[in-house]
Parts: sequence; C-alpha cells; structure tokens
Amino acid sequence: MLSYLITEADHCRRADSFLRNLLPDAPLSYLKKLIEAGHLRVNGSGGSPETILRLGDTVTLKESSRTRGFLTAPRSPLDILYEDSWIVAFNKPAGLPMHPAAEVDDRNLVDQGTALLATKGPTAKLRPVNRLDRGTSGAVILARSSTAAGIFGRVVKEEGLEKIYLALVEGVPEPTGSITFPLKGKDAETRYRVLAPGKKGALVALFPFTGRMHQLRQHLSLIGHPILGDRRYGGSPLPDYEGFALHSFRTALTHPASNERLVIFAPLPERFLSLATRFVGIDNETLLLPLTDITLP
Repeated sequence: MLSYLITEADHCRRADSFLRNLLPDAPLSYLKKLIEAGHLRVNGSGGSPETILRLGDTVTLKESSRTRGFLTAPRSPLDILYEDSWIVAFNKPAGLPMHPAAEVDDRNLVDQGTALLATKGPTAKLRPVNRLDRGTSGAVILARSSTAAGIFGRVVKEEGLEKIYLALVEGVPEPTGSITFPLKGKDAETRYRVLAPGKKGALVALFPFTGRMHQLRQHLSLIGHPILGDRRYGGSPLPDYEGFALHSFRTALTHPASNERLVIFAPLPERFLSLATRFVGIDNETLLLPLTDITLP
C-alpha cells in the first residue's frame, strides 16, 4: 500500500482532487475506478470523491504496476481541484490573471489551463464560468467547451454560485456582521464572521450574497478593515506577496448534468497560510482545523 500523510497543502481538499494531482497523467476513468473499487482509503475507511481531507489524515492507495507508472509523472503546474468532462476547477494563484492583460506578461489561467489539458488529449480552449481578480487566489471554474460554458453560465445566472472567501483584514471587526453599502447604485450585501482575531488584524470568512465588482474588497474598506495588501482599497502593501490576502475557499453549485450539488474546496496557498500565521499570531493547526466547519450564515 502507498501511504500519504495530509499536510497543510491538502487540508480541505476533496479526495478526487488529491488523487488527480497525485496521478496527473491518469485518465479520469481510471481515477474513478480506483475510488469506486475501494483502493483509496482515508484513515482506514473507504473514501468517496467528495471526502474532504483534513490535516493529519492518512490516505492509502492500493499499489499496482499501473499506478506506480502514473506516479513517475511530474506534478501538474496547476492545482486541479475538480475535473470532469464538462468543467475543470483550478486553485488560481494570487497574481495570475484569468486572461492575457496588457500591463503584465502573457501568463494567464485560461491559456495555461488549456495547454495543460492539451497534454492529455484534444481539447478546446477553456472558458471561465466565474472569474477572480488577478490578486485573488482560490477556486475558479472553467468550462471545457462552448456548450458547457453556455449551460453552466445559465446555472450561475439563474441560481448563482454559493461562495465562501477567506481574507486577512487590518484591525479586528465585530465578531459577525452584515455590510450592505450599495455599490454603483446597486444593492450589495456581504456577511462576515471573524475566525481568528489577532493583535494587528484578523482572519475572516466572507459570504457574498450579491456579486458586484470588487464587492468584498470595497465593503471591507468601507467599514475600516481593508484586506491586507489591497492597496487600491486602502490595504497596507505586501512587498513580498503577489496579490492581496483574499482567497476563494469554497464554491458550490448544482451540476446541470447530474443535478447534484457540487462543492469544491481550495486549500490555502502556502504563502497565504504563512502570512496568516504571522499576521494573526497563531499556529497552523489552530488556524486550519476550524475551516472544515464554516457554514453559511
């Protein structure tokens, strides 16, 4: 048996995402077969694709010659959070734009993701189902065809995406709250919950109930607690951090093909976690373990 101890890099990751990144060249059908056959186990019990891994968990995988062959492939340059024949979800790094931008080099998620999938077989150019600002990290969904883009686009328009963000903010807000300042003449609502207060600031969970441009960034600035590194809206600069301390942690929607609820988690990037532990002043385990229990207000 192959055995893996879950570290900070995979805390809150889906089991199918762990397997996809462990065996990047394996066909999706093979990964599905491994899970369905019970060859992937978490803490000694059978795992499902939706099983959420936690810090300190032990994942075991039945060893075979075919599995060993896939293990020799280099890890994917992009963190794949979920993949099926319709969509692929990535854990976008802070500082990487969704599309080519004139003011930066030609690095962008759409082109990098398309190139990555092309190494596994014929693929069309990926199309974003949702978008994140260049400076924001976390879960973002891209459609694998124009048909999928249209179908998922209608789902987003009709029912929206259920999203939870994590942010490091300056100062410590009230433990919970709702921010309802209109933006550009339109109603906007953000609810929040302080997860870990510190001396200089806090880690907060953010729940956008509307989807205005830069809503979270503006709302936090308007209540006097800007996001760390978000200089556009009053945050202190982070010279050694590309982007700002805002992370799209959890995204959920109804999958139109199965009509089942799809929930995608994006583990915290190493640099965000390091910044959080320094800024808030608590250890990684104390900071990470409560993340699995965040629920919508």
